Amino acid sequence: MATEADSTGAKLRELAELREQARHAGSERAVARQREQGKLLARERVERLLDPGSFVELDRYVRHRESNFGMLERRPYGDAVVTGYGTIFGRKVFVFSQDFTVFGGSLSEVFAEKICKVMDLAVKYGCPVIGINDSGGARIQEGVVSLAGYAEIFWRNVQASGVVPQISLVMGPCAGGAVYSPAITDFVFMVEGSSYMFITGPDVVKTVTGEEVTFEELGGAATHAAKSGVAQFTAADEEACLEDARYLLSFLPQNNNERAPHTTPTDSPSREDAELDTLVPDNPNKPYDMHDVIRRVIDDGEFLEVHDRFATNIVTGFARLGGHAVGVVGNQPSALAGVLDIDASNKAARFVRTCDAFNVPLVTFVDVPGFLPGTAQEWGGIIRHGAKLLYAFAEATVPKLTVITRKAYGGAYDVMSSKHIRADFNFAWPTAEVAVMGPDGAVNIVFRRELEDSENGDARRAELIADYKERFANPYAAAERGYVDDVIEPRRTRPVLIDALETALTKSEPRPRRKHGNIPL
Repeated sequence: MATEADSTGAKLRELAELREQARHAGSERAVARQREQGKLLARERVERLLDPGSFVELDRYVRHRESNFGMLERRPYGDAVVTGYGTIFGRKVFVFSQDFTVFGGSLSEVFAEKICKVMDLAVKYGCPVIGINDSGGARIQEGVVSLAGYAEIFWRNVQASGVVPQISLVMGPCAGGAVYSPAITDFVFMVEGSSYMFITGPDVVKTVTGEEVTFEELGGAATHAAKSGVAQFTAADEEACLEDARYLLSFLPQNNNERAPHTTPTDSPSREDAELDTLVPDNPNKPYDMHDVIRRVIDDGEFLEVHDRFATNIVTGFARLGGHAVGVVGNQPSALAGVLDIDASNKAARFVRTCDAFNVPLVTFVDVPGFLPGTAQEWGGIIRHGAKLLYAFAEATVPKLTVITRKAYGGAYDVMSSKHIRADFNFAWPTAEVAVMGPDGAVNIVFRRELEDSENGDARRAELIADYKERFANPYAAAERGYVDDVIEPRRTRPVLIDALETALTKSEPRPRRKHGNIPL
């Protein structure tokens, strides 16, 4: 007669067997193919993303419905996605990881239910949610049910937007309607050579348009990082991608009711950098690298650039000032002279709104000669797209600090977190030029007739340009009116910004009663 201990032992052995089946749901052939492609398995990705030993799996015994057409012979535990929670640097996160070794990672009804469950829990408990995408798309055998599953995920992406950080790691295929979930999230990472995203694949493109294009050219990591702007980050391999995602989270709060973690700075808040005094060239048309300015001001020079290969005429990224996480925006004089164009406006507006949603203060470095002229920009909607950046800065209620390093011309001056759209503290270097336009253009317009009638037009033009520079090619006219709070020695930028930031951290700004604004999308 079996004892109670024997019965318990049998049940424990059954549990262990089921766990082993759930852990190795993919076929040996599918696992081998994943390995050959240099890709980690779904659980391996989760375990490397999270702190060691912190992963708690949920719904490991879920199986697809028995009524699914043509799939009665195989019902693996866990279906094709691993879900659960754990910690990153000791902070709780929820995660799902699609498993390409099980039905090609295709999305089924229960697959979607598992993802929706962890998304709901993330919002309920105020934790970031990280999705690892590696899927062949909707499961054909389930028909419209799989499409409904995608829509349920999309809906939750929207509800969680601006509430908890959402990060997508694309580590394999992500095609068709599936791409819209990562597109709604806050940040998209891709792995070079092994991940791709597109609405329609190369075969469909060739059939419809006649274009011949490879998977990599159409939707690879390099394409989405440099051309489309869909991916904010790329990595050489999966391990680097997972580590980069961990680092990104260190700059973000758990949710929109918290601030990002403060760290004890090893870089002195009072540190000055004499190199900044001579960094801006004497020739106003000579470029310099805004990265040099940023890294000399922030803590330890550590800058996590966002969208580093897209719209390089503007720089965006995360850093710390005095241990406080900040979002940095800066015009880049070494690319298109730092002008604002359609892509730069979209890139910066998205970043500004993300920072504002998650209580990350903004630091803006300004050297902008204006908006890029030309029919391509005007017909492409530079008015509408430029307005997005203006809207984003004006809408933001986080502490906003601005430093004008050199040119701040025309409407672009207003747009780049000026005092007039309610930046909190605005500083300028002595090299700053705040004016409607550059000296040459201004003189040619204002004194056109005089110059045409002058017998010595070149000399008179030089005289007028010198007078314009004396009047306007400096920060003091703006400072006289309080548009600039102080003109500072460049070397003092770091301590001045840290002091201003710590003053502004208690900022409280009431919002008008409305459902939401209507940003010019």
